Amino acid sequence: MLDAIRWDTDLIRRYDLAGPRYTSYPTAVQFDSQVGTFDLFHALRDSRKALRPLSLYVHVPFCANICYYCACNKVITKDRGRALPYLQRLEQEIQLIACHLDPTQKVEQLHFGGGTPTFLSHDELRQLMAQLRKHFNLLDDDSGDHGIEIDPREADWSTMGLLRELGFNRVSIGVQDLDPAVQRAVNRPQSLEETRAVIDAARTLQFRSINIDLIYGLPKQTPENFARTVDEVISLQPDRLSVFNYAHLPERFMPQRRINGNDLPAPAQKLEMLQRTIEQLTAAGYRYIGMDHFALPDDDLAIAQEESTLQRNFQGYTTHGHCDLIGLGVSAISQIGDLYCQNSSDLNQYQNALASAQLATSRGLLCNSDDHLRRAVIQQLICHFSLEFAQIEQSFNIDFQGYFGELWPQLQEMADDGLIELDNERITVLPAGRLLVRSVCMVFDAYLEQQNRQRFSRVI
Repeated sequence: MLDAIRWDTDLIRRYDLAGPRYTSYPTAVQFDSQVGTFDLFHALRDSRKALRPLSLYVHVPFCANICYYCACNKVITKDRGRALPYLQRLEQEIQLIACHLDPTQKVEQLHFGGGTPTFLSHDELRQLMAQLRKHFNLLDDDSGDHGIEIDPREADWSTMGLLRELGFNRVSIGVQDLDPAVQRAVNRPQSLEETRAVIDAARTLQFRSINIDLIYGLPKQTPENFARTVDEVISLQPDRLSVFNYAHLPERFMPQRRINGNDLPAPAQKLEMLQRTIEQLTAAGYRYIGMDHFALPDDDLAIAQEESTLQRNFQGYTTHGHCDLIGLGVSAISQIGDLYCQNSSDLNQYQNALASAQLATSRGLLCNSDDHLRRAVIQQLICHFSLEFAQIEQSFNIDFQGYFGELWPQLQEMADDGLIELDNERITVLPAGRLLVRSVCMVFDAYLEQQNRQRFSRVI
């Protein structure tokens, strides 16, 4: 079974390293300011000529309240009026990007993230979707994947009804933890009833998929109280769950400085939380997709993994990795052909650039042939836990063992430890290694030794 996991504490302690999550390769750490608007226009032209399908990501940075654990790009404000000038610039960006694409290019996937997208008023959401539909070829027959991140404290039945009316059919709901003491420690009070109300609305309104986000390793968490949260969440029967490891990096993320480090669970407790969570979700019928993600067997991600079509990009695991990804809004990242590019992460810089009729591209990367090769290797391992050398050799015209010969001692050591199975034809990530697949991918990362690993979270 693809979802089989074997818990091996000794192996976890040995290979639980800090490293990238590989939503891209090369990772965003490699982006630099030499890539700019000209490169983006060139990539958009190539996308237009090839009539490649599209995936749109729209970043709404505003939140009414701060969650201390959060590492997202956000603006904390009670002033709902701050959204209007941002939306005006976002609409300019939509127009500037769209005029370089072909109107027949289909948008297979749309995702609103943040921040809190439902910070926007109903009228603002209507206007934003109208602009997207005016300038892009969004599918109208509910065959597109249109998702949005929801804070249950910022949504009710009328909000959910509006979202469904606007064409959204997937929701991702932030929960993190249901224990009141944990919620107080991270400044996110949110009752089970609030969460259940949003899920009930989504089901009644026939949203296609419901995802719930949880975080383990937060202050005041214990294996016992987190297990209760997981049980409550299972009772809500989401289609997918994301169970993230909290990375405490207060030197990088200012809100985390409000967390008392003495309240954080010990590493052994975090391991116990993850082990229990896996046992609970497995017993409830969820499959381990990889990298903190679980899904019911009839979910699109589980089916794609079974059929070896699962992919991974800046939106995480996806069935739309073949699309050109266009990021809209402050800090948003695009992946178009060989190009990665990111908008300015500073709200004022983003808005000022567009006020001057310029795109806000601030940095990026043009992939070379080695990047493409290693990205394909990492993608196969992280999505399917296996890698056929012949497939890579045929696609890239190389001899796999010759090209990666210097890595063989590391791979052999992993094989000796029971993390992977290695022979002359393939790498197979074994059940004891699947929780540690990031560590296997890191072997193929040509940039990792140049990077400060403190920038990354640990594998577990």
